[in-house]
Amino acid sequence: MKVLCIGDVVGDAGVECLRRLVPGLRRTLGANAVIVNGENADRSGTGISQKLADELLQGGFADVITTGNHCFRRAGTELFTDNERVLCPGNHPAVNPGCGVCRLDLGRYTLEVYNLQGTAFSEPLQNPFLQLEQYIKQATSKFRILDFHAEATAEKKAIAFYADGKLSAVFGTHTHVQTADEQILPGGTGYITDAGMTGPTLSVLGVVPELAVQRQMWHIPTHFDVADGQSALEGVLFTLEDATGKCVEVKRICQPVS
Repeated sequence: MKVLCIGDVVGDAGVECLRRLVPGLRRTLGANAVIVNGENADRSGTGISQKLADELLQGGFADVITTGNHCFRRAGTELFTDNERVLCPGNHPAVNPGCGVCRLDLGRYTLEVYNLQGTAFSEPLQNPFLQLEQYIKQATSKFRILDFHAEATAEKKAIAFYADGKLSAVFGTHTHVQTADEQILPGGTGYITDAGMTGPTLSVLGVVPELAVQRQMWHIPTHFDVADGQSALEGVLFTLEDATGKCVEVKRICQPVS
């Protein structure tokens, strides 16, 4: 089984990357499922609306949409309570933990997708380690993947080792910079600290560079706009063993829009 996990989609540029590249990547990579972090997919660069989530799912550009700290920017809790395949962090106090898990029926396979948010340098949410343990106890499939939306590298790696041998794969999102540490942990769990960003490459995490410089230099509120220009899709492909659900290969993906 192969699962393509796509890093944070930013604005219209990121959405256009999905529309133009995902159908071809499904074929060339042989992906059985596509998980997309869409928490920045709105044209503003933050949040995702019900309408856009429906378009991505119904168009086949995503099988499951995960989110993170911007999950409620463009929609209320109903986006996640009413849509099985649109997830928000299950350790967020505003929602039932069930909003952070999806069981995807792929015919030959059943894939469980989890979405949790880290708490280091972030909002004081519920303990993600304890919530993950509850998901694992309730699991019904051997194929299990976690999108861990977190700021701190150490927290991401820690939860991956905590999950080693219990999940098929863990991929980090949120920092918008693809890391080069893809690996298979000793217990058979595939891992990467950050899957990267899908959106404008000549940017600061998707934002017009001059605006990001102004914010960092002067530390005053700045309205961010999504950058223009060349875009790319970044993510990671996990190959999972049919018999055990363990990861046997991890491959970084970086595909520019031509």
